[in-house]
Amino acid sequence: MTYPTSDRWLAADAYEAFMGRWSRPLARKFVDWLQPAPAGHWLDVGCGTGALTAAICAAGEPASVLSCDPSEPFVEHARSVVSDPRASFVIAGAENLPGREGGFDAVVSGLVLNFLPDPARFALSVRERLRSGGCFGAYIWSYHDGMEFLKAFWDEATALDPQAIARTEGLGFSLCRPEALAALLESSGFARVEIGSLEIPTDFADFDDYWLPFLRGTGTGPNYATSLDGSSRDLLRERLRHRLAPGADGRIRLKARAWAVRGLAD
Repeated sequence: MTYPTSDRWLAADAYEAFMGRWSRPLARKFVDWLQPAPAGHWLDVGCGTGALTAAICAAGEPASVLSCDPSEPFVEHARSVVSDPRASFVIAGAENLPGREGGFDAVVSGLVLNFLPDPARFALSVRERLRSGGCFGAYIWSYHDGMEFLKAFWDEATALDPQAIARTEGLGFSLCRPEALAALLESSGFARVEIGSLEIPTDFADFDDYWLPFLRGTGTGPNYATSLDGSSRDLLRERLRHRLAPGADGRIRLKARAWAVRGLAD
């Protein structure tokens, strides 16, 4: 697994400020939706900063969770925040997934599938690491129409610079639709494939809480924002400030949706 180098998905703290804080409530929703059997052995692929691993430990009643990511800074961050003794971490990507004698009961992946160069090959590799009847579950943000805080950013960015549309996540991530996720698992031989919609609030304390993470260069939107010259960036900021009217308490209340998929290995 490799992330686009232009997006610089390596700064764990910057990622936490931009997307990681929303990953945690989303991960818990996913584990609740997955309804895993207790005492299972899990593999968390692309664990990032540990959001899904923590949710599995909190709500999945696992016997063990082996979590992997190709980014050493992400793995180090995850180790520092997930202290549950059932969890362990290794540096590994989709092209060299860890295995387990007897297979895993569940292999899961949060917010990763759309970054993989060959999702179909990855899905087949997951099947090889599951026991018979084991579950593969994954989820990705609905970049096409479900991320209000990103939609606001790109709407205003493309109003100022029409060429910015080529940088948007929705254009580049074809998997971020339910029918595409279902087709991926079905074509890889998984049975009883199901799709779910997961929605969380994305509440910002004020405009700075919304805007400042875009200036740290980790992620597609921040990478674009930091590529602008100062005057263009200031203009984009003011358009967003005008658009995102806060409530009486100063907070900006938005929503985000992800699509989830699950299937069983035969």
